[in-house]
Amino acid sequence: MGNQSLVLTSNHLGDTNMIASILADLLEVGSILLLEGNLGSGKTAFAKAFAAGLGIEATVTSPTFTLIDEYTCGRLNFYHMDLYRLSSQEVKELHLEEYWRGVDFPLGIVAIEWAERLQALPKAYLKLSFSRLPESDRREIQISARGDYYLKIASSQSLLNFCC
Repeated sequence: MGNQSLVLTSNHLGDTNMIASILADLLEVGSILLLEGNLGSGKTAFAKAFAAGLGIEATVTSPTFTLIDEYTCGRLNFYHMDLYRLSSQEVKELHLEEYWRGVDFPLGIVAIEWAERLQALPKAYLKLSFSRLPESDRREIQISARGDYYLKIASSQSLLNFCC
């Protein structure tokens, strides 16, 4: 199982929305997105645009207090999670892996904000690490892929055209 990394620069919210839309078109049911970055780095903005790319018309907000928001009204189910307020033990007790097993919940796409708090990572995933560039509103989004399926996504011509 290989790894690959790609760095994209988002000059404004429109760029972040475009990256989210591209990924919403490319990803299939069962996909896992790990979203990492400091407060205000763009994780929730990305998740909102990603949900819109799946055809979800509901208002998408950060599930900081609800922990998990389930959207079943788009092209694919979308499970949006936020681990910001949780300790490692509390994260473990959520049994998030049930969302990508497809047994207890219908498969969809899982996006986990503050994924760095996961003790055990899924076997394969697409990780997006968001960071604000100093003294600007620009953001850098590092996309890391683990697993053959995600390697294909990270090296898709759509993303490469965006970055290069």
